[in-house]
Amino acid sequence: MNAEQKTAVVTGAGSGIGRAVALTLSGAGWTVALAGRRAAALEETAAAAGPGPTTCLPTDVSVPEEVAALFTSVRERFGRLDLLFNNAGTFGPGSVPVEDLAYEDWRTVVDVNLTGTFLCAQAAYRVMKEQDPQGGRIINNGSVSAHVPRPRSIAYTATKHAVTGLTKSLSLDGRPYRIACGQIDVGNAATDMTERMSTGVLQAGGQVAAEPVMAADDVARTVLHMAELPLEANVQFATVLATAMPYVGRG
Repeated sequence: MNAEQKTAVVTGAGSGIGRAVALTLSGAGWTVALAGRRAAALEETAAAAGPGPTTCLPTDVSVPEEVAALFTSVRERFGRLDLLFNNAGTFGPGSVPVEDLAYEDWRTVVDVNLTGTFLCAQAAYRVMKEQDPQGGRIINNGSVSAHVPRPRSIAYTATKHAVTGLTKSLSLDGRPYRIACGQIDVGNAATDMTERMSTGVLQAGGQVAAEPVMAADDVARTVLHMAELPLEANVQFATVLATAMPYVGRG
Protein backbone atom coordinates (compact mmCIF):
# COMPACT_ATOMS: atom_id res chain seq x y z
CA MET A 1 0.00 0.00 0.00
CA ASN A 2 1.20 3.53 -0.81
CA ALA A 3 2.38 5.10 2.44
CA GLU A 4 0.52 8.30 1.55
CA GLN A 5 -2.75 6.55 0.73
CA LYS A 6 -5.37 7.01 3.42
CA THR A 7 -8.06 4.45 4.14
CA ALA A 8 -11.57 5.10 5.44
CA VAL A 9 -14.47 2.94 6.53
CA VAL A 10 -17.92 4.44 5.90
CA THR A 11 -20.89 2.66 7.44
CA GLY A 12 -24.33 3.08 5.97
CA ALA A 13 -22.55 3.69 2.67
CA GLY A 14 -25.32 2.34 0.47
CA SER A 15 -27.44 5.49 0.45
CA GLY A 16 -27.96 9.01 1.73
CA ILE A 17 -25.28 10.75 3.75
CA GLY A 18 -23.10 7.64 3.82
CA ARG A 19 -23.06 7.42 0.05
CA ALA A 20 -22.37 11.15 -0.32
CA VAL A 21 -19.47 10.99 2.14
CA ALA A 22 -18.03 7.86 0.51
CA LEU A 23 -18.09 9.49 -2.92
CA THR A 24 -16.54 12.71 -1.62
CA LEU A 25 -13.74 10.86 0.16
CA SER A 26 -13.08 8.71 -2.90
CA GLY A 27 -13.00 11.81 -5.10
CA ALA A 28 -10.41 13.32 -2.76
CA GLY A 29 -8.15 10.28 -3.18
CA TRP A 30 -9.08 8.17 -0.18
CA THR A 31 -9.41 4.40 -0.33
CA VAL A 32 -12.90 3.73 0.96
CA ALA A 33 -14.32 0.55 2.46
CA LEU A 34 -18.09 0.67 1.96
CA ALA A 35 -20.06 -1.01 4.76
CA GLY A 36 -23.80 -1.55 4.98
CA ARG A 37 -26.46 -4.24 5.13
CA ARG A 38 -27.44 -4.17 1.43
CA ALA A 39 -24.77 -5.49 -0.91
CA ALA A 40 -26.54 -4.22 -4.04
CA ALA A 41 -26.72 -0.69 -2.65
CA LEU A 42 -23.01 -0.77 -1.79
CA GLU A 43 -22.22 -1.84 -5.34
CA GLU A 44 -24.21 1.15 -6.63
CA THR A 45 -22.10 3.45 -4.47
CA ALA A 46 -18.92 1.81 -5.71
CA ALA A 47 -20.04 2.22 -9.33
CA ALA A 48 -20.79 5.90 -8.74
CA ALA A 49 -17.29 6.37 -7.31
CA GLY A 50 -15.82 5.52 -10.69
CA PRO A 51 -12.15 4.59 -10.78
CA GLY A 52 -11.51 5.57 -7.18
CA PRO A 53 -10.34 2.68 -4.95
CA THR A 54 -13.36 1.31 -3.10
CA THR A 55 -14.32 -2.07 -1.72
CA CYS A 56 -17.75 -3.35 -0.66
CA LEU A 57 -17.99 -5.14 2.69
CA PRO A 58 -21.61 -5.99 3.55
CA THR A 59 -22.04 -5.60 7.30
CA ASP A 60 -24.82 -5.38 9.87
CA VAL A 61 -23.31 -3.04 12.46
CA SER A 62 -25.55 -4.41 15.21
CA VAL A 63 -23.91 -7.85 14.96
CA PRO A 64 -20.55 -8.01 16.81
CA GLU A 65 -19.14 -10.82 14.64
CA GLU A 66 -19.88 -8.93 11.42
CA VAL A 67 -18.27 -5.75 12.76
CA ALA A 68 -15.17 -7.68 13.79
CA ALA A 69 -14.97 -9.25 10.32
CA LEU A 70 -15.31 -5.82 8.68
CA PHE A 71 -12.34 -4.30 10.46
CA THR A 72 -10.22 -7.44 10.18
CA SER A 73 -10.79 -7.36 6.43
CA VAL A 74 -9.84 -3.68 6.21
CA ARG A 75 -6.65 -4.23 8.19
CA GLU A 76 -5.66 -7.24 6.11
CA ARG A 77 -6.44 -5.59 2.76
CA PHE A 78 -5.08 -2.11 3.35
CA GLY A 79 -2.66 -2.39 6.24
CA ARG A 80 -4.11 0.47 8.26
CA LEU A 81 -7.20 2.54 8.99
CA ASP A 82 -7.13 6.33 9.05
CA LEU A 83 -10.82 7.20 9.32
CA LEU A 84 -14.11 5.71 10.47
CA PHE A 85 -17.23 7.61 9.50
CA ASN A 86 -19.71 6.02 11.90
CA ASN A 87 -22.89 6.75 9.99
CA ALA A 88 -25.24 3.75 9.95
CA GLY A 89 -28.53 4.53 11.67
CA THR A 90 -32.29 4.17 11.67
CA PHE A 91 -35.21 6.35 12.73
CA GLY A 92 -37.32 3.35 13.67
CA PRO A 93 -41.10 3.53 13.27
CA GLY A 94 -42.26 7.03 12.43
CA SER A 95 -44.33 9.22 14.75
CA VAL A 96 -45.29 6.56 17.30
CA PRO A 97 -46.46 7.89 20.69
CA VAL A 98 -44.31 6.93 23.66
CA GLU A 99 -47.00 4.72 25.14
CA ASP A 100 -47.36 2.74 21.90
CA LEU A 101 -43.71 2.15 21.05
CA ALA A 102 -43.05 -1.59 21.00
CA TYR A 103 -40.04 -2.93 22.88
CA GLU A 104 -38.83 -4.63 19.71
CA ASP A 105 -38.81 -1.30 17.85
CA TRP A 106 -36.99 0.44 20.72
CA ARG A 107 -34.43 -2.35 20.76
CA THR A 108 -33.82 -2.17 16.99
CA VAL A 109 -33.06 1.55 17.14
CA VAL A 110 -30.74 1.10 20.13
CA ASP A 111 -28.96 -1.84 18.51
CA VAL A 112 -28.19 0.07 15.32
CA ASN A 113 -27.75 3.68 16.44
CA LEU A 114 -25.96 3.15 19.74
CA THR A 115 -24.62 -0.39 19.98
CA GLY A 116 -23.62 -0.44 16.31
CA THR A 117 -21.86 2.91 16.66
CA PHE A 118 -20.01 1.61 19.73
CA LEU A 119 -19.01 -1.69 18.11
CA CYS A 120 -17.57 0.05 15.05
CA ALA A 121 -15.80 2.68 17.13
CA GLN A 122 -14.32 0.02 19.40
CA ALA A 123 -13.04 -2.04 16.47
CA ALA A 124 -11.61 1.04 14.74
CA TYR A 125 -10.00 2.17 18.00
CA ARG A 126 -8.24 -1.18 18.35
CA VAL A 127 -6.82 -0.99 14.83
CA MET A 128 -5.73 2.64 15.22
CA LYS A 129 -4.08 1.97 18.58
CA GLU A 130 -2.10 -1.01 17.30
CA GLN A 131 -1.02 0.23 13.86
CA ASP A 132 2.25 1.99 13.01
CA PRO A 133 2.21 4.94 12.74
CA GLN A 134 -0.32 4.99 15.52
CA GLY A 135 -3.58 6.92 15.45
CA GLY A 136 -6.52 7.84 13.29
CA ARG A 137 -9.86 9.63 13.37
CA ILE A 138 -13.42 8.60 14.19
CA ILE A 139 -16.32 10.82 13.12
CA ASN A 140 -19.70 9.89 14.55
CA ASN A 141 -22.91 10.94 12.82
CA GLY A 142 -25.03 12.44 15.57
CA SER A 143 -28.05 14.52 14.61
CA VAL A 144 -29.68 17.74 15.66
CA SER A 145 -31.73 15.22 17.67
CA ALA A 146 -28.61 14.94 19.84
CA HIS A 147 -29.60 18.45 20.99
CA VAL A 148 -33.39 18.74 20.64
CA PRO A 149 -36.08 16.11 19.99
CA ARG A 150 -38.83 15.93 17.46
CA PRO A 151 -42.25 14.88 18.73
CA ARG A 152 -42.68 11.12 19.00
CA SER A 153 -39.01 10.27 18.44
CA ILE A 154 -37.96 8.96 21.84
CA ALA A 155 -35.83 6.02 20.66
CA TYR A 156 -33.99 7.96 17.97
CA THR A 157 -33.47 10.99 20.21
CA ALA A 158 -32.25 8.93 23.15
CA THR A 159 -29.69 7.09 21.04
CA LYS A 160 -28.40 10.27 19.44
CA HIS A 161 -27.93 11.89 22.84
CA ALA A 162 -26.01 8.76 23.82
CA VAL A 163 -23.79 9.03 20.74
CA THR A 164 -22.64 12.42 22.06
CA GLY A 165 -21.45 10.75 25.26
CA LEU A 166 -19.73 8.08 23.19
CA THR A 167 -17.95 10.78 21.18
CA LYS A 168 -16.70 12.55 24.28
CA SER A 169 -15.45 9.35 25.90
CA LEU A 170 -13.67 8.26 22.73
CA SER A 171 -12.02 11.68 22.46
CA LEU A 172 -10.70 11.41 26.00
CA ASP A 173 -9.61 7.78 25.86
CA GLY A 174 -8.01 8.22 22.44
CA ARG A 175 -5.67 11.04 23.42
CA PRO A 176 -2.68 8.88 24.39
CA TYR A 177 -2.86 7.02 21.06
CA ARG A 178 -3.40 9.93 18.62
CA ILE A 179 -7.00 8.85 18.04
CA ALA A 180 -9.17 11.90 17.43
CA CYS A 181 -12.95 11.66 17.66
CA GLY A 182 -15.50 14.24 16.56
CA GLN A 183 -19.20 14.37 15.78
CA ILE A 184 -21.23 15.89 12.99
CA ASP A 185 -24.84 16.74 13.83
CA VAL A 186 -26.96 16.91 10.71
CA GLY A 187 -30.34 18.54 10.23
CA ASN A 188 -32.57 17.83 7.24
CA ALA A 189 -30.14 16.50 4.66
CA ALA A 190 -32.13 15.37 1.61
CA THR A 191 -32.05 11.56 1.69
CA ASP A 192 -34.52 8.71 1.44
CA MET A 193 -34.81 8.78 5.24
CA THR A 194 -35.90 12.44 5.23
CA GLU A 195 -38.13 12.37 2.15
CA ARG A 196 -41.16 12.99 4.35
CA MET A 197 -39.83 16.47 5.21
CA SER A 198 -41.07 17.84 1.89
CA THR A 199 -44.64 16.62 2.46
CA GLY A 200 -44.95 17.62 6.10
CA VAL A 201 -43.82 16.40 9.52
CA LEU A 202 -45.26 16.82 13.00
CA GLN A 203 -44.07 19.96 14.79
CA ALA A 204 -43.74 20.65 18.51
CA GLY A 205 -46.93 22.73 18.49
CA GLY A 206 -48.97 19.88 17.05
CA GLN A 207 -49.26 21.13 13.48
CA VAL A 208 -47.88 19.33 10.43
CA ALA A 209 -45.56 21.40 8.21
CA ALA A 210 -43.09 20.88 5.39
CA GLU A 211 -39.48 21.69 6.23
CA PRO A 212 -36.53 22.89 4.14
CA VAL A 213 -33.79 20.42 3.30
CA MET A 214 -30.21 20.66 2.07
CA ALA A 215 -28.09 18.46 -0.17
CA ALA A 216 -26.26 15.53 1.40
CA ASP A 217 -23.16 16.74 -0.45
CA ASP A 218 -23.12 19.77 1.88
CA VAL A 219 -22.65 17.36 4.78
CA ALA A 220 -20.01 15.37 2.91
CA ARG A 221 -17.82 18.42 2.35
CA THR A 222 -17.82 19.09 6.08
CA VAL A 223 -16.87 15.49 6.86
CA LEU A 224 -14.00 15.74 4.37
CA HIS A 225 -12.72 18.87 6.10
CA MET A 226 -12.87 17.14 9.48
CA ALA A 227 -11.20 14.01 8.07
CA GLU A 228 -8.25 15.79 6.48
CA LEU A 229 -7.18 17.82 9.48
CA PRO A 230 -3.87 16.73 11.03
CA LEU A 231 -4.40 14.55 14.10
CA GLU A 232 -3.15 17.42 16.23
CA ALA A 233 -6.41 19.24 15.41
CA ASN A 234 -9.99 18.09 15.84
CA VAL A 235 -13.47 19.38 15.10
CA GLN A 236 -15.12 18.14 18.27
CA PHE A 237 -18.68 18.97 17.22
CA ALA A 238 -20.05 20.43 14.00
CA THR A 239 -23.70 21.17 13.21
CA VAL A 240 -24.72 21.31 9.56
CA LEU A 241 -28.37 21.98 8.81
CA ALA A 242 -30.81 23.42 6.35
CA THR A 243 -30.64 27.14 7.08
CA ALA A 244 -34.36 27.70 7.54
CA MET A 245 -35.32 24.47 9.31
CA PRO A 246 -37.13 24.86 12.66
CA TYR A 247 -34.18 24.35 15.00
CA VAL A 248 -32.98 27.70 16.33
CA GLY A 249 -35.71 29.79 17.91
CA ARG A 250 -39.35 29.03 18.57
CA GLY A 251 -40.34 26.85 15.62
